[in-house]
Amino acid sequence: MSNKLPEPICAFLISSDGTPVSIPLPKSLDDFAVSDGYIWLHFNVTEVGFETWLESFFSRTVASAMIEPETRPRCDRLEDGLILNLRGVNLNPGADPDDMVSLRLWVTEKLILSARVRKLLSVDAIKQKIESGTAPISVVSFLSELAFELTKRIEKVSLTLVEGADTVEEDAFSPKKMFAVELATLRQSVIKLRRFIRPQSIALAELAEGKVLGLDPQSASLLRETTNRSIRTIEELDTTSDRLQALQDHLDMLSTSALGRNSYVLSVVAAIFLPLGFLTGLFGINVGGMPLVDSHYGFMGVTVGSALIGIVLFLVFRQLKWL
Repeated sequence: MSNKLPEPICAFLISSDGTPVSIPLPKSLDDFAVSDGYIWLHFNVTEVGFETWLESFFSRTVASAMIEPETRPRCDRLEDGLILNLRGVNLNPGADPDDMVSLRLWVTEKLILSARVRKLLSVDAIKQKIESGTAPISVVSFLSELAFELTKRIEKVSLTLVEGADTVEEDAFSPKKMFAVELATLRQSVIKLRRFIRPQSIALAELAEGKVLGLDPQSASLLRETTNRSIRTIEELDTTSDRLQALQDHLDMLSTSALGRNSYVLSVVAAIFLPLGFLTGLFGINVGGMPLVDSHYGFMGVTVGSALIGIVLFLVFRQLKWL
């Protein structure tokens, strides 16, 4: 394994008044000891040397949690810190927003260590704010702002899905439009988004309670509001999912109805032609004694008779309201 030190995306020492200073990557435990403020280190999980660097400063449990390939939103107290896994919508160019990006965090009173595989605009927004000279004044303030930025963008994507459901509902009653593919795509997006938003709201609620990490009143208020917005987003996604399921049921009903109607018509047509087929088959037997064989009007007689039988059957079916 490489001994090369990883290159962080950013590394800041942020004082208690919110003044940020860019710092080099800590090379010893003493570098993490800050008397005022806190340190934020942000990495790409795939950065060469990141795992080795983690294991040299943190326990194997923490290191494993930070580099785990598959994560689920969680908020758990671990050793002397907090493991916090969150998800954000993928707003990178050419990406599907519902393909959510994982953000892994290890949090202590004086340190925020974050790592991701793909770019997250929510984290970049905080990074740009810090680079402009205005940083969250504390660890809990940083986490509350991060949760707010993630949830704000998730809400926008959720609203887009709701509007998509509205459009599909309108198309469902237009016989000239095909909405089956669009409906399936929307349902898949809602399912993928709900998969992570629900556990994330639970993680945010645990964080907002202040049991795993002490909160100041302002951060607690922002986290509670963010949690409520996350729960509201889940409710909107649940409602959208129910609407899309109802539309899918409507589509299935229309398909079944059309299939049944076609089968019914074919059955009636078969019933009309059944005696006609019997009649033509009977007169097609080449044996002696067949009537009208020697008559010049035999073919005309059979044709007219068959037509009359078909008309009579048609009128009978109409009278019985089968047609």
